[in-house]
Amino acid sequence: MLSASRCLMTVSACLLATTLLHAQEGNETNRKITGGGISVKGWQGKVDASAEKAGESVDNAKLSAEGKTLHVTTGPAITYWNPKNVGKGDYTVSATFTEPKFMNLNTHPHPYGIVIAGNGLGTADQSYIYCAAYGNGAFIVRGFGPEPFQLNGRREENAAIHKAEGPGQPVTQEIAMQVKGDKVSCIINGTTVKTFEKSEVVTAGKLKSTDGVYGIRFAHNTDATVSNLKITKP
Repeated sequence: MLSASRCLMTVSACLLATTLLHAQEGNETNRKITGGGISVKGWQGKVDASAEKAGESVDNAKLSAEGKTLHVTTGPAITYWNPKNVGKGDYTVSATFTEPKFMNLNTHPHPYGIVIAGNGLGTADQSYIYCAAYGNGAFIVRGFGPEPFQLNGRREENAAIHKAEGPGQPVTQEIAMQVKGDKVSCIINGTTVKTFEKSEVVTAGKLKSTDGVYGIRFAHNTDATVSNLKITKP
Protein backbone atom coordinates (compact mmCIF):
# COMPACT_ATOMS: atom_id res chain seq x y z
CA MET A 1 0.00 0.00 0.00
CA LEU A 2 2.85 2.35 0.88
CA SER A 3 4.51 1.63 -2.46
CA ALA A 4 1.28 2.46 -4.33
CA SER A 5 0.95 5.71 -2.39
CA ARG A 6 4.49 6.68 -3.32
CA CYS A 7 3.76 5.96 -6.99
CA LEU A 8 0.68 8.15 -6.87
CA MET A 9 2.67 10.91 -5.21
CA THR A 10 5.37 10.65 -7.89
CA VAL A 11 2.79 10.82 -10.71
CA SER A 12 1.12 13.81 -9.06
CA ALA A 13 4.47 15.56 -8.68
CA CYS A 14 5.29 14.99 -12.37
CA LEU A 15 1.91 16.28 -13.48
CA LEU A 16 2.32 19.36 -11.29
CA ALA A 17 5.80 20.02 -12.67
CA THR A 18 4.52 19.72 -16.23
CA THR A 19 1.63 22.06 -15.50
CA LEU A 20 3.94 24.62 -13.94
CA LEU A 21 6.34 24.41 -16.88
CA HIS A 22 3.57 24.97 -19.42
CA ALA A 23 2.22 27.85 -17.35
CA GLN A 24 5.71 29.37 -17.20
CA GLU A 25 6.11 29.06 -20.96
CA GLY A 26 2.74 30.63 -21.62
CA ASN A 27 3.27 33.54 -19.23
CA GLU A 28 6.79 34.55 -20.22
CA THR A 29 6.80 38.15 -21.41
CA ASN A 30 8.39 39.01 -24.75
CA ARG A 31 11.54 41.05 -24.31
CA LYS A 32 11.95 44.45 -25.93
CA ILE A 33 14.97 44.41 -28.22
CA THR A 34 16.98 47.61 -28.49
CA GLY A 35 17.64 48.70 -32.07
CA GLY A 36 15.25 46.10 -33.48
CA GLY A 37 14.09 45.66 -37.04
CA ILE A 38 15.52 44.10 -40.20
CA SER A 39 18.84 45.41 -41.51
CA VAL A 40 19.61 42.62 -43.98
CA LYS A 41 18.90 43.68 -47.57
CA GLY A 42 16.02 41.84 -49.24
CA TRP A 43 14.77 40.14 -46.08
CA GLN A 44 11.29 40.43 -44.60
CA GLY A 45 9.64 39.17 -41.46
CA LYS A 46 6.39 38.68 -39.61
CA VAL A 47 5.72 38.14 -35.91
CA ASP A 48 3.10 35.67 -34.77
CA ALA A 49 -0.56 36.72 -34.68
CA SER A 50 -0.66 36.85 -30.87
CA ALA A 51 2.23 39.33 -30.86
CA GLU A 52 0.58 41.41 -33.59
CA LYS A 53 -2.60 41.60 -31.52
CA ALA A 54 -0.48 42.92 -28.66
CA GLY A 55 0.87 45.68 -30.91
CA GLU A 56 4.26 44.10 -31.63
CA SER A 57 5.98 44.04 -35.02
CA VAL A 58 9.30 43.16 -36.67
CA ASP A 59 10.76 46.16 -34.86
CA ASN A 60 10.40 44.25 -31.59
CA ALA A 61 12.92 41.64 -32.80
CA LYS A 62 16.21 42.04 -34.65
CA LEU A 63 17.70 40.50 -37.80
CA SER A 64 21.19 41.67 -38.69
CA ALA A 65 24.14 40.34 -40.69
CA GLU A 66 27.66 39.71 -39.47
CA GLY A 67 29.47 39.01 -42.75
CA LYS A 68 27.57 36.06 -44.26
CA THR A 69 26.14 35.05 -40.89
CA LEU A 70 22.65 36.13 -39.83
CA HIS A 71 22.11 37.15 -36.21
CA VAL A 72 18.60 36.96 -34.75
CA THR A 73 17.49 38.30 -31.39
CA THR A 74 13.85 38.10 -30.29
CA GLY A 75 11.43 39.59 -28.85
CA PRO A 76 8.27 38.02 -30.13
CA ALA A 77 8.30 34.74 -32.05
CA ILE A 78 9.04 35.60 -35.67
CA THR A 79 9.64 34.18 -39.13
CA TYR A 80 12.15 35.74 -41.56
CA TRP A 81 12.54 35.17 -45.29
CA ASN A 82 13.88 36.61 -48.53
CA PRO A 83 11.25 36.35 -51.32
CA LYS A 84 14.01 35.41 -53.79
CA ASN A 85 14.70 32.19 -51.88
CA VAL A 86 12.30 29.64 -53.36
CA GLY A 87 12.22 25.84 -53.36
CA LYS A 88 10.38 23.82 -56.01
CA GLY A 89 10.00 20.12 -56.66
CA ASP A 90 12.50 18.02 -54.72
CA TYR A 91 14.92 20.07 -52.61
CA THR A 92 16.66 20.38 -49.24
CA VAL A 93 17.02 23.63 -47.29
CA SER A 94 19.66 23.60 -44.56
CA ALA A 95 21.60 25.88 -42.21
CA THR A 96 23.76 25.87 -39.10
CA PHE A 97 22.14 27.38 -36.02
CA THR A 98 24.34 28.41 -33.08
CA GLU A 99 23.08 29.56 -29.72
CA PRO A 100 26.25 31.11 -28.23
CA LYS A 101 24.78 31.18 -24.74
CA PHE A 102 22.02 28.62 -24.20
CA MET A 103 18.91 30.19 -22.62
CA ASN A 104 20.61 33.58 -22.65
CA LEU A 105 17.31 35.48 -22.87
CA ASN A 106 14.85 32.99 -21.40
CA THR A 107 14.08 30.78 -18.43
CA HIS A 108 13.61 27.59 -20.45
CA PRO A 109 14.73 26.26 -23.86
CA HIS A 110 13.24 27.90 -26.95
CA PRO A 111 13.46 26.54 -30.53
CA TYR A 112 14.76 27.87 -33.84
CA GLY A 113 14.91 26.29 -37.27
CA ILE A 114 14.20 26.05 -40.99
CA VAL A 115 11.04 27.25 -42.77
CA ILE A 116 9.95 25.90 -46.16
CA ALA A 117 6.87 25.93 -48.41
CA GLY A 118 6.07 29.56 -47.68
CA ASN A 119 3.10 30.93 -49.60
CA GLY A 120 1.45 34.28 -48.98
CA LEU A 121 4.09 35.12 -46.39
CA GLY A 122 3.42 38.33 -44.54
CA THR A 123 -0.32 38.16 -45.22
CA ALA A 124 -3.24 36.95 -43.15
CA ASP A 125 -3.49 33.91 -45.45
CA GLN A 126 0.12 32.74 -45.15
CA SER A 127 1.12 29.08 -44.97
CA TYR A 128 4.43 27.38 -44.21
CA ILE A 129 6.01 24.55 -42.26
CA TYR A 130 9.10 24.54 -40.08
CA CYS A 131 11.39 22.18 -38.19
CA ALA A 132 13.05 23.67 -35.13
CA ALA A 133 15.47 22.37 -32.49
CA TYR A 134 15.85 23.12 -28.80
CA GLY A 135 19.25 23.22 -27.12
CA ASN A 136 18.13 20.54 -24.68
CA GLY A 137 17.80 17.69 -27.19
CA ALA A 138 14.22 18.20 -28.39
CA PHE A 139 12.63 19.33 -31.64
CA ILE A 140 9.26 20.38 -33.02
CA VAL A 141 7.65 20.30 -36.48
CA ARG A 142 4.90 22.85 -36.84
CA GLY A 143 3.23 25.09 -39.38
CA PHE A 144 0.67 27.75 -40.19
CA GLY A 145 -2.09 27.39 -42.70
CA PRO A 146 -2.86 30.22 -41.70
CA GLU A 147 -3.93 28.91 -38.27
CA PRO A 148 -1.15 27.08 -36.40
CA PHE A 149 -0.95 23.31 -36.72
CA GLN A 150 1.36 20.81 -35.04
CA LEU A 151 2.74 17.65 -36.58
CA ASN A 152 4.71 15.96 -33.80
CA GLY A 153 3.07 17.22 -30.64
CA ARG A 154 4.40 19.92 -28.38
CA ARG A 155 7.97 18.67 -28.66
CA GLU A 156 9.88 15.42 -29.08
CA GLU A 157 13.31 14.30 -27.95
CA ASN A 158 15.87 12.66 -30.22
CA ALA A 159 19.44 11.55 -29.49
CA ALA A 160 20.70 13.26 -32.66
CA ILE A 161 19.92 16.72 -31.30
CA HIS A 162 22.78 18.39 -29.49
CA LYS A 163 22.41 19.44 -25.87
CA ALA A 164 24.10 22.43 -24.29
CA GLU A 165 26.18 21.58 -21.24
CA GLY A 166 24.10 24.09 -19.32
CA PRO A 167 22.67 27.63 -19.38
CA GLY A 168 25.16 30.08 -20.83
CA GLN A 169 27.02 27.38 -22.74
CA PRO A 170 27.13 27.17 -26.57
CA VAL A 171 25.13 24.69 -28.61
CA THR A 172 24.99 24.19 -32.39
CA GLN A 173 22.50 22.34 -34.59
CA GLU A 174 22.60 21.50 -38.30
CA ILE A 175 18.93 21.72 -39.30
CA ALA A 176 17.38 20.84 -42.66
CA MET A 177 13.99 20.29 -44.22
CA GLN A 178 13.72 18.07 -47.27
CA VAL A 179 11.03 17.53 -49.88
CA LYS A 180 11.63 14.32 -51.80
CA GLY A 181 8.99 12.53 -53.84
CA ASP A 182 5.89 12.18 -51.66
CA LYS A 183 7.79 12.77 -48.40
CA VAL A 184 8.63 15.81 -46.28
CA SER A 185 11.38 15.28 -43.72
CA CYS A 186 13.03 17.10 -40.83
CA ILE A 187 16.76 16.34 -40.60
CA ILE A 188 18.87 17.44 -37.64
CA ASN A 189 22.62 16.88 -37.38
CA GLY A 190 22.47 14.44 -40.26
CA THR A 191 19.69 12.29 -38.81
CA THR A 192 16.15 12.21 -40.18
CA VAL A 193 14.16 12.78 -37.01
CA LYS A 194 10.70 12.94 -38.60
CA THR A 195 9.13 12.18 -41.98
CA PHE A 196 5.59 12.90 -43.16
CA GLU A 197 3.62 11.94 -46.23
CA LYS A 198 3.18 14.99 -48.45
CA SER A 199 -0.56 14.34 -48.31
CA GLU A 200 -0.43 14.89 -44.53
CA VAL A 201 0.87 18.43 -44.88
CA VAL A 202 -0.54 19.63 -48.22
CA THR A 203 -4.19 19.67 -47.29
CA ALA A 204 -6.95 21.99 -46.10
CA GLY A 205 -5.86 24.08 -43.14
CA LYS A 206 -2.18 23.29 -43.68
CA LEU A 207 0.10 23.86 -46.68
CA LYS A 208 -1.02 25.09 -50.08
CA SER A 209 2.02 23.40 -51.65
CA THR A 210 5.51 22.22 -50.75
CA ASP A 211 6.77 24.66 -53.40
CA GLY A 212 7.40 28.05 -51.87
CA VAL A 213 9.70 30.49 -50.12
CA TYR A 214 12.15 29.24 -47.50
CA GLY A 215 13.54 31.05 -44.48
CA ILE A 216 14.15 30.79 -40.75
CA ARG A 217 12.00 30.68 -37.65
CA PHE A 218 12.77 31.77 -34.07
CA ALA A 219 10.69 31.45 -30.92
CA HIS A 220 10.39 34.40 -28.57
CA ASN A 221 13.22 35.57 -26.30
CA THR A 222 15.96 33.81 -28.26
CA ASP A 223 19.45 34.86 -29.36
CA ALA A 224 21.27 32.80 -32.03
CA THR A 225 23.11 32.96 -35.34
CA VAL A 226 22.41 31.29 -38.69
CA SER A 227 25.17 30.41 -41.13
CA ASN A 228 25.39 28.61 -44.47
CA LEU A 229 21.67 28.89 -45.23
CA LYS A 230 21.28 27.15 -48.59
CA ILE A 231 19.10 25.08 -50.86
CA THR A 232 20.33 21.98 -52.65
CA LYS A 233 18.67 19.99 -55.41
CA PRO A 234 19.04 16.22 -55.97
